[in-house]
Amino acid sequence: MHIYIHVPFCARRCSYCDFAIAVRREVPSASFAAALLAEWRGWQAHPAWEDSPTVETIYLGGGTPSRLDPAAVAAILAGIAAERAVSPAAETTLEANPDDVTPAAAAAWVAAGVNRVSLGVQSFDPTVLEWMHRTHTAAQVSPAVAALRSAGIDDISLDLIFALPRSLRREWSADLERALALAPEHLSLYGLTIEPRTPLARWTDRAEVRPADDEAYAGEFLLAHERMTAAGLEHYEVSNAARPGRRARHNSAYWRRAPFIGLGPAAHSGFGAGRQWNLRDWPAWQRAVESGISTVAGREDLDAGQLRLERRYLGLRTIDGLEPDDLPVGIRDAWEAAGWARTSDRTRLTPEGWLRLDALAAALP
Repeated sequence: MHIYIHVPFCARRCSYCDFAIAVRREVPSASFAAALLAEWRGWQAHPAWEDSPTVETIYLGGGTPSRLDPAAVAAILAGIAAERAVSPAAETTLEANPDDVTPAAAAAWVAAGVNRVSLGVQSFDPTVLEWMHRTHTAAQVSPAVAALRSAGIDDISLDLIFALPRSLRREWSADLERALALAPEHLSLYGLTIEPRTPLARWTDRAEVRPADDEAYAGEFLLAHERMTAAGLEHYEVSNAARPGRRARHNSAYWRRAPFIGLGPAAHSGFGAGRQWNLRDWPAWQRAVESGISTVAGREDLDAGQLRLERRYLGLRTIDGLEPDDLPVGIRDAWEAAGWARTSDRTRLTPEGWLRLDALAAALP
């Protein structure tokens, strides 16, 4: 079993963000932890535990989990372990902003059981960070990594965003070099997307911002692939690269369609063909928990065709790929002729194929 915990609190909404967050100057850490553990206790009778009795990964995402009081992080992780067996080798990840990382906070996270940190760097360019409405500075990144390592975190992932508007004059190559110079065990790269009802969407609608074109997007993606692999990282999934043995185990569980429980506002859960998701807003979710009513906002069951499409799509996202006979021969041959896929023991998309993943998967019968 894999556990995702959505911590919605942020100091500020980033210009591109449409996630379920709650901007708070003071974070209600104790009340959040209490509500989360109440929701967790309600999961203990779920039948999925019969086949998946052990917790293998825990991921605190958000939002900004590093804004929680470390005591709340400790209470949450202890509360999970009080109800269910957690593997001694469990991967426990906490997302953090560089400005929240101090030697004291890092030591407290380690004492609570955190053994992996995903650091939201996004860019090292001060102009870009201000444009993104990030709360940290580029100068805070290196000390944050040093503090995490000194505390005993030996599995650090850095997040970067590429394909920014050309008007920002961001040097993507320089950002890659600075990130790789910190020798992270893992890198996550996300192309900028314009989501409705965000500051970025409003700027675009007013023609104040012109998004990167497809050529720029592809060029930056392929450059990242080249630089990461040259530095010894394995580009193992569309948006992720890692040193050998350092793949993100929690995210990999999603791509394998392993069972997962989502706790907190807007969190999703999945078991086989079944999906469900929680109330999106923090106040509504909190009221539901405290009233003893369901936090579930919706459910769906995938049919056989949807399951097949999802399995193929997720397989093609990673370098594990698909069995050769899982694709029609004509389609597979066409992909290989175009340079979008290669087949040996399995069919795997190339980086050029990953750029077309959505269209390729949608075209499968």
